[in-house]
Amino acid sequence: MPHADPRLLQRAEMFAGLPLEELEEVMAAGALRRLSSGERIFAQGDAGVTCHSLLEGRVKIVQTLPDGSQSVLRFIGPGEMYGTVAALMGQPFPADALAVTESLEVRWSVPAFRDLMRRHPEIGVRSTASAGTRLFDLHSRVSELTSERVEQRIARALLRLARKAGRPVDGGLEIDFPITRQDLAEMTGSTLHTVSRTLAAWDGAGLTGSARRRIVVRDVAGLEALAEG
Repeated sequence: MPHADPRLLQRAEMFAGLPLEELEEVMAAGALRRLSSGERIFAQGDAGVTCHSLLEGRVKIVQTLPDGSQSVLRFIGPGEMYGTVAALMGQPFPADALAVTESLEVRWSVPAFRDLMRRHPEIGVRSTASAGTRLFDLHSRVSELTSERVEQRIARALLRLARKAGRPVDGGLEIDFPITRQDLAEMTGSTLHTVSRTLAAWDGAGLTGSARRRIVVRDVAGLEALAEG
C-alpha cells in the first residue's frame, strides 16, 4: 500500500491553503496508486467516475481524433488535477491519460470528491478557477494552431515545457521527463519530419540540445524571439 505526505496536496490549486488536518482528510477520502511508466490511467471514452491529482511523476493527456490521428493535449506535473472536470460533469473522459514516468497519484470517486467540496467550499471555489485557467489555455492553444507558423508553435511548446518542467543543467534547462519528437508534433499540429528537421537546425544553432528523448533549451531568449515571429 503506497503512502504519501498529505502536504503534497498543497501543490494542487484546489487544495492550496488547507491546513494539515484538512489535507489529511482529503487524502484519506481518496486512494493512492503507484503508476508504472507507460501505464494507462484511464482511456478516452471511459465513464468519468474518478477525479485525479498527481503527486509525483508525469502524465500525458492524449486525444484520438476522428481521423485516427492523435493530439497530445498537455503534460501533467506534480500538483495538477486531471479527469476532474469530466467526472464532476458526469461526462466520459475526453482523452487518454498515460504515465510518462513512474508516478504516484491520488484518486477520488465522484461521490467522495463532491462530499469534500460540500464540507470544504474553498475546494469548489478553487476548482472553478482551475477549470477557467484550463479553458483559457485551451483557447490560446487553438489560436496558436490557426494563426502561427509551425516553427513558432514548436518554440512556444518547448518554452512552456521548459518553464513548467525545466531543471537547470550545464548549458540550459532540461525538460525533466522523456519527450519524443512525435509528442512535440502532436502538441503543435505538425509532423514528425518537420519537428525533427526543426530541432536538428536548432541544435546546430545552439538554441536546443536533443538526444534520447531528452531536450535541453539552451537559449531561452532565442526561442522567445522565434515564438514571437
